[in-house]
Amino acid sequence: MDKYAPRQWLPHEKPSLPGSPSTPLHAPAKRLAYGVVGLLVAITGGLGNALVVANLPFLQGALGATSAEMAWLPAAFVMTNVSMNLLLVKFRQQFGLRAFTEVFLVLYALVTFAHLFVNDLNSAIAVRAAHGMVGAALSSLGLYYMIQAFPAQWRLKAMVLGLGASQLAVPLARIFFEDLLQIAEWRGLYLFELGLALAALGCVLLLKLPPGDRFKTFEPLDFLTFTLMASGTALLCAALSLGRIDWWLDAPWIGVALAAAIALIFSGLAIEHNRSNPLLMTRWLGSGAIIRLALCVILIRMVTSEQSTGAVGFLQALNMSSEQMRTLYAIMLLGAIAGLASSALTINPAHLVLPLFISLAAMATGAFMDSSSSNLTRPAQMYLSQFLLAFGSTFFFGPSMALGISHVRANPRNLVSFSVLFGICNNLGGLIGSALLGTFQTLREKFHSSTLVDQLSSLEPLVGARIQGGGAGYAGVIVDPALRNEVGMRLLANAATREANVLAYNDVFMLIGTIAILTMIWIFIRSLYLRYLNATSGAPTR
Repeated sequence: MDKYAPRQWLPHEKPSLPGSPSTPLHAPAKRLAYGVVGLLVAITGGLGNALVVANLPFLQGALGATSAEMAWLPAAFVMTNVSMNLLLVKFRQQFGLRAFTEVFLVLYALVTFAHLFVNDLNSAIAVRAAHGMVGAALSSLGLYYMIQAFPAQWRLKAMVLGLGASQLAVPLARIFFEDLLQIAEWRGLYLFELGLALAALGCVLLLKLPPGDRFKTFEPLDFLTFTLMASGTALLCAALSLGRIDWWLDAPWIGVALAAAIALIFSGLAIEHNRSNPLLMTRWLGSGAIIRLALCVILIRMVTSEQSTGAVGFLQALNMSSEQMRTLYAIMLLGAIAGLASSALTINPAHLVLPLFISLAAMATGAFMDSSSSNLTRPAQMYLSQFLLAFGSTFFFGPSMALGISHVRANPRNLVSFSVLFGICNNLGGLIGSALLGTFQTLREKFHSSTLVDQLSSLEPLVGARIQGGGAGYAGVIVDPALRNEVGMRLLANAATREANVLAYNDVFMLIGTIAILTMIWIFIRSLYLRYLNATSGAPTR
């Protein structure tokens, strides 16, 4: 029997898109099992990397690495995650998604297991790279399992839950990573990650997805395009991840990497543009509607990076420990779950722009609430603002994906291009957001530090009193008045640095809120323009 021969499907069973599984009727118990496996698989795709990102400072000491070297861990995950999206769609169309997932889940488990015995930076980077490859498959696999868990009329809601479940990984990781460290120090993280990989592998083998149609899709030039595009995006991810650490203008390799990334990516796009059967539909990707969708997703992902780069960084600058922020992390998780559930319950194919507007409004409100923080701000004062930001970060995800799929249905050949575009926009949007906000915070901290230091003249009575007061606290251990005065000056300098960081983070929060508001205005104006076109021509326009 020809495995590529088209099958005869009942109307309710026919796969919705090439490479997706069929959708037969299931018993309620089996639907529940599909839902549980989908949730496990989706969270497994991102939780291991989220655990590492949430715990980089501790792992830095365990691995004996610098902060710049540790930045390669999340960078390696994004590099391979983005790159595998180029091949994943065609792979599952020709060989099936489950085959890809089983192969790379086994590889991921083996690499993670080996890392338990080899504690160095190179093996840690290898684990993150393997996790990135697996994560690209697991995000799609979780979506397909979740679709099996719901009847046909709720398929869009299933898509929202399947896509959004992976976004719960970061707040989950922050809540309990310290407990894992207490089990076996850094090995506790990797033991848990290994357990997740094995559990996901077992569930995928025990509960298989229904079969779908398979097609011969790969061509030799696909692999040339993949090599060029994957190399270019990897260099771009490296530059974005380490630019604010090595600093953009101080490290020559960053400029070389960015130039090479541009050359490689555009070379790959040039090859695809002139192919009769391209891997990437460059003309479709260059259309106005798709460019606007990509820009919208990138802007929203930049805003959602506030929670990792903004609020958490701000509280850590005030020496808040993870234990003190655990309740805040729980609030973030609750907000993310609320946003995901609300999106699934309210999503409407006829009104996909309104959820984007609501999510941006929630995130702008949260960011502006945080912009008046001070050195007395504690996690309790950020509960509401971070709930709003977490809510908005998951509320937008499903509608934005549905907007893109609405463009794919007219021509299924665009599926590969859209999958690559959406994956790149989400991953690079987060990287760009972290790089932009981290760079902005550093620049503003230097500005505020110079301003504050200029005002701290030792000739000022209040400044002198502060220096003497700080040194007086060490009178019992430091006898020399000159040394006590020096200690007082250092304490004052530390206080000035802390205040400069507080002011810089307030500027970051204000910038995030401004980006969200401007994006809202752009979406609103665009919606009004489309309504005007529809009213005058009577033809739907996107």
